[in-house]
Amino acid sequence: MKEHEEMAQERENAAEEIVQEATEEQAEVTQENETEAVIQEDPRLEELRKQAEEANGRYLRAQADFDNYRRRTLKEKEELAQYASVKLIESLLPVIDNFGRALATSGESADSQSFSKGVDMIYRQLWQVLDGEGLKAMDPVGQPFDPEYHQAIMQVESDEYEEGTVVEVVQSGYILKDKVIRPAMVKVSG
Repeated sequence: MKEHEEMAQERENAAEEIVQEATEEQAEVTQENETEAVIQEDPRLEELRKQAEEANGRYLRAQADFDNYRRRTLKEKEELAQYASVKLIESLLPVIDNFGRALATSGESADSQSFSKGVDMIYRQLWQVLDGEGLKAMDPVGQPFDPEYHQAIMQVESDEYEEGTVVEVVQSGYILKDKVIRPAMVKVSG
């Protein structure tokens, strides 16, 4: 008898579970139908949803624009720091040129030799400072002409160099770190 009672109880419990599941499913279907009815009845809800999507899109575009702006300004700041001394060095280039000319025209007398030696010491000291800042003089003689680094002022005939090769430097060119700050004025073989 106990077995029959237990089996009856189990059947009753199983039936209650089935009824409860069916009731829950019916409630979910009813809730979905009511939600769809609200959406169909109230077109403002769909309009609000569209406005929210548009606002979200504008926000994402603004965020991307800001990220690009931040990257661009960081890059510009790095370049500015790297080339901060360009203006100073550009203003010193004519001084270097004049030192070189003075050394090239010094005479052979004793007075001019001591003068020449003093000028040479100043010249080397100035170059040490500029070299420390990353300035390098170009040495283009014998190199192929490159408009990125050279400014051709004359074309000359040359048996020593093939066509399109730098033959002579009229004014030195300079590179600061990896940027040309003054192209070399050169004569090119033709």
